[in-house]
Amino acid sequence: MHASGYRKLGKTSSQRKAMLRNQVTNLLYHGKIKTTETRAKEIRRIAEKLITIAVKEKDNFEEVEVLAKVAKKDASGKRVKEVVNGKKVTVYDEVKKTVKKDNASRLAARRQILAYLYPVTEVPADGKSVRKNTKEVDMAAKMFDEIAPKYVGRTGGYTRMVKLGARKGDAAMEVIIELV
Repeated sequence: MHASGYRKLGKTSSQRKAMLRNQVTNLLYHGKIKTTETRAKEIRRIAEKLITIAVKEKDNFEEVEVLAKVAKKDASGKRVKEVVNGKKVTVYDEVKKTVKKDNASRLAARRQILAYLYPVTEVPADGKSVRKNTKEVDMAAKMFDEIAPKYVGRTGGYTRMVKLGARKGDAAMEVIIELV
């Protein structure tokens, strides 16, 4: 092997970056993916670093009380409007909410994570009412709240690779890489 720091995977740098981002995002979102061994080794490097960042900053936030304006809704879930000076205006209630306010380094970590991962859009599985129920997944929040807590006591080694054997077409070694 040549001693450069990463594998080129037979792609131009932009293609390679896009493919790795895509696969790392999918690994963190789904918990496991199937890919070739060489790719998996590169994915592992990146995914482990991102998880390490998330674990470090997992609890680094303050709970802050904020006053949020929430649109008043009637029984059928429509926004309540009232006429003010001949204009229809939505009525707002003041609601106390507790939000997690990232401390500086957690905000930086969140941005580092989001800078790498692609945005994930969740589409309902049944394929019905797709427009309405499609939602953006906050991958940084998922990393902090779901993934990181599982690995608190662990130093590294957040992923495992299971060999599946060679692919029929080109005999490339296939693996499943998954979060432990």
